Amino acid sequence: MTKRDPIHSHPRDMSRLTEIMRRLRDRETGCPWDIEQDFTSIAPYTIEEAYEVADAIDRGDMTELKAELGDLLFQAVYHAQMAAEAGHFTFDDVVNGIADKMIARHPHVFEAESRDKSALQQTRDWEALKARERATRQETGVLDGVALGLPALMRAEKLQNRAARVGFDWPDTSFVLDKLIEEARELVTAPDAASKADEMGDLLFVMANLARHLDIDPETALRGTNAKFVRRFEFIESALRELGKTPAQSDLAEMDALWDAAKHHERQIPE
Repeated sequence: MTKRDPIHSHPRDMSRLTEIMRRLRDRETGCPWDIEQDFTSIAPYTIEEAYEVADAIDRGDMTELKAELGDLLFQAVYHAQMAAEAGHFTFDDVVNGIADKMIARHPHVFEAESRDKSALQQTRDWEALKARERATRQETGVLDGVALGLPALMRAEKLQNRAARVGFDWPDTSFVLDKLIEEARELVTAPDAASKADEMGDLLFVMANLARHLDIDPETALRGTNAKFVRRFEFIESALRELGKTPAQSDLAEMDALWDAAKHHERQIPE
């Protein structure tokens, strides 16, 4: 009788997944591809999986969300296994670390501190706790610890939030709008490609600041607009297909009229 592989009869909990990861990385019996990977090579997959989680949420697809959360969890297990092999930390250390952090950051839930405070005050307390944590890591600069690997718009917003906490911020939205107009003019009049790229960065940075002042998440807003663009362009393609044409066989005037038709169509769809 063939002995059953313990992977298939292992308890169906986190220990099963961590054991699978350990086996994949085994130098003698594991997967050659998995063995060759390191933190740098796996990091892009981690970022991709996080975006796929967000995409499933945006589409309201709970079946897909379950699968994507599993993929993202596997990324955490992957990094922890590589760290364990190098003697840095284990997956259990990761789990206990985040558990300890959440307890420390929620004294109004897990300790004796009163829960009788607004969400705004809780946010301020959260930021104060994070600031103390950064201090223990000797991150003394206001902008220290804002990850370089964040999407550019998200990082711009976080940098601006940090600066605003120490008073480096415009007092209201009108100042941001004035700066937006100024940066747009500088972009249009930039003399060469390098200058235009620099001014475009300035303009996008101010746009992120405007979103922050309006309490809008710029990444979420842009994802929504991207989805809207895809939806409306697919409407154009479908309409042209019914006419026996492709977008390449159409012209801007016709496609622009169909774009307006797509907007009208969306307004007619009941909520």
